[in-house]
Formats: sequence, structure tokens, C-alpha cells
Amino acid sequence: MPLIPLPSYAQLSDADDQALAALYRKGTPANTLRAWERDLAYIAAWKMAAVGRPLSWPEDQEIALKFLLHHAEDLTDKPGAARDVADELIALGLRRALTAPAPSTLDRRIASWQAFHRMRNLPSPFSAPLVQQARQKARRAIARPHKPKSPRPVTREVLRTLLATCDDSLRGIRDRSMLTLAFASGGRRRSEVTALNVEDIRRDDFAEKGLVWLRLLETKTTRKDDAPRLPLKGPAARALVHWMECAQLTTGPLFRPVSTSDRPLPRRLAPDALRVILRHRLKLAGLPEDYVTPHGLRAGFLTQAALDGAPLAAAMKLSLHRSAIQAQRYYADVEITENPATDLLGE
Repeated sequence: MPLIPLPSYAQLSDADDQALAALYRKGTPANTLRAWERDLAYIAAWKMAAVGRPLSWPEDQEIALKFLLHHAEDLTDKPGAARDVADELIALGLRRALTAPAPSTLDRRIASWQAFHRMRNLPSPFSAPLVQQARQKARRAIARPHKPKSPRPVTREVLRTLLATCDDSLRGIRDRSMLTLAFASGGRRRSEVTALNVEDIRRDDFAEKGLVWLRLLETKTTRKDDAPRLPLKGPAARALVHWMECAQLTTGPLFRPVSTSDRPLPRRLAPDALRVILRHRLKLAGLPEDYVTPHGLRAGFLTQAALDGAPLAAAMKLSLHRSAIQAQRYYADVEITENPATDLLGE
């Protein structure tokens, strides 16, 4: 949905811009900054439409409560003040529909609002007991069945099917390297793969041990001053070194576009390139283009780790999940079929 130019009250103030710049200097991932900026624009537009006032710091508890109430139900068949505000946000291109937002969307916007309070060292209205209770009720009211980000995980078998479509052209060599790296290094997000530079790859141990080290400068869960180093070995390490040698890469972006004449171009691939490559390989493999998404590589890594009996803690060291509960979901889906309680009736 294309965005209509926002009115001044829905744009960030100079103080907010300066706060964002300060956060960037502290090493906040660019994707997080963009999400905070979008969320704050939404919140500012919502408050102006709802009460006719710009954001204030700290925000009033009454405003926080009203925000929760306006986003805790489907407004399609409910005319009134909340519906009028939602219609205005839709007209601005800030809201998609009158249905209640997903709990994760509401949580993210509230988290962004809280983050801007923290950076000003101010108390957040969402910390008040009454607001917390209302938030819990709102979350239950708009709860939806968990929907995976990918229709199915890219397990080892699916990955091998995709890799079989990669020929010995430079494009095929690049795609094989990207797919195996994204999977074997812990299920990397597509932006993390395209952000890699040649300088982030260490091959000192490759000749003797077949081992390559990756340095991830920017991830969703780590900071630049704590950049993790992840090992890559086996077919994934060999595919990466083969790509670097064939493309004669010595510096700059690791993964690049390939010209029609099968030559590497100097610029970086777009952040969404892995999705395009994945769809292309699915089509060549005779599978629907929506069979899996890039997140399927991340889900597939954990699912395959569970299938192979790898400890959850070991898998999380590569996937860099912060929450064991979140990572455990993939293990639970696999392990439940082996639970003795599922076989009480026998054969």
C-alpha cells in the first residue's frame, strides 16, 4: 500500500530525530531504528486523530489506555470514535484495515513507545498496573492462532532439492553459497546474509580444517560492539570459498548481483534478494513459489537440529535466539510425535 505524504503531526520532531541518531551511534541495528521510526509516526498520527494533541513526554496513562482500547477489537462493524480514528489512519496509509492488529504488531508499537521514554529517562505509562492489566486483556482479546512466517521449514531434504537446481554458472555458484550459508550458520535472516562483506570472512582454518569463520556485525539480537563469530564448515564452507574464488572477491560486499554475461557486479545485493533467489530456485525445482520463504531457512535449521538430536542450547549458539521458549517451539513440533503419550492405544 503506497503511503500518502504524512501531515506534520505524524512526522518525527527534531528532538525525535536527534534521539534516533543517538540510538544509531550506540549501535542499534538499522532495521530496529526503521521500525521505531515507523511506529512512532503511527502513534503520533493516532494521538492527533484521537485527542487532537501531539505526543508528550512522559505520556499520560489515560492516553495509553485509550490506545489499547482502540486496538483491542475489530472495528469493521463498530461505528464510533475509535472507528473514525482508524479510518483516518487508513487514509494516511498507516493502517491496513479495520480489523484488530496482530498481538505482535501491538506489542511492537508499545515497545517502540516505551523505548523513546527510556531514552529520555522517563517513566512509561505502560508500566502502570492498570495499564498493564488492560494490555493483558487486549492481548487475549485479539489473540490469533500462531501462524509461522514460512509455510514449512527448509530442512536438509528441501535444501538439497533447491541446491540441485544450482548449476556451475556464477549465478548458480552464488545462489548455492547463499542458501547453504544462510542455513548452516544458524538460519540467518536475509538482511544478515546480504549485509556480509568479504572482510567479515576468515579463511585461516579452511585449508587445514575446512573451517570458515563469519563475523556478523549487525543482527536483530546483537550489537556492533559484540559482533558474534560463527563457524561454517562442510559443504557450506566449500561453497562459500568457491564463490569467493570464482568471483575473485578481495574486498567489499560478499554477495553481489551477477550480470547477464555472468560477471559479478561491484554493488551489494538488495536486502530482499534472498527471497527472490529462493523463489527462482523453487520454480526451477518444480515447487510452488510460496512453498517456503526465507524465514524457512531459519526455521529449517532449528527443525533439522531437533531431528538430528542436537541439544537446544547448542543450536541456539548458532541461531542467536535470545528466547529459549521461542526456539523450543521448533523442537516441540518435532519431539511431540515421539512422546510415548501419543501411542497409548498401541498399534
